[in-house]
Amino acid sequence: MSILNKKILGIITARGGSRGIPGKNIKILGKKPLIAYTIETALLSSLMDDVIVSTEDKNIADIARSFGAEVPFYRPLELATDTAGHLEVVAHALDFMEGVKGKKYDYVVILQPTSPFRKVEDIDETIKKVIKHKADSAFSMYEIEPSYHPIKIKKMEGDKVLPCAFEEQIGLRRQDLPVAYKRSGAVYVTRRDLVVEEKKLFGDNLVGHVVPRDRSIDIDTEIDWLVAEHMYQKLKNENFWNE
Repeated sequence: MSILNKKILGIITARGGSRGIPGKNIKILGKKPLIAYTIETALLSSLMDDVIVSTEDKNIADIARSFGAEVPFYRPLELATDTAGHLEVVAHALDFMEGVKGKKYDYVVILQPTSPFRKVEDIDETIKKVIKHKADSAFSMYEIEPSYHPIKIKKMEGDKVLPCAFEEQIGLRRQDLPVAYKRSGAVYVTRRDLVVEEKKLFGDNLVGHVVPRDRSIDIDTEIDWLVAEHMYQKLKNENFWNE
């Protein structure tokens, strides 16, 4: 049982198919398969009652188990396509685990292998935030650099340039921009009942936990992978993993 008598299920979502980077979840980053970083960090958390990997792929399952993860089922193939949503994947995992464990969870934590540089405190503090504020859901967040601020994002209608969301004041200094944040992709926490009963992955009452930008990479493309390799070396030199 975790904090405040809340039962929490951690789900590492790792399907086998990946168009951007084939075999991404088990591709070697540094000295380990990508998924290993998420498994090892998740298992350090004392707040999650159970941590599992949801996958349809035997190779991913075998590698996940070799790093200590529980893989209690193979995900149905219809939930492992490009069009399958996280809601259905999480609902399936909850249904299976509650049947096996004979208990009802209060919260579910979604951890994607594509964010290998999260720390255990990123997971735990995000969990604590959602419980403290009695929120529906919580995300790990990072501060956006001013050059990528949403006020600078435009849309085009024909050749005409228009604000996408916010009107930009020409000449506004970057230091005068309001602070903006983006979901890091590393940690998502949501109430179990939202998923099972309301068929929603996230609710309207949202809170965030801010993490450093260098722990917030979300690998989706080959360029992201190159950045991750650079970040891996930087973090290794800084003894990020206490090696």
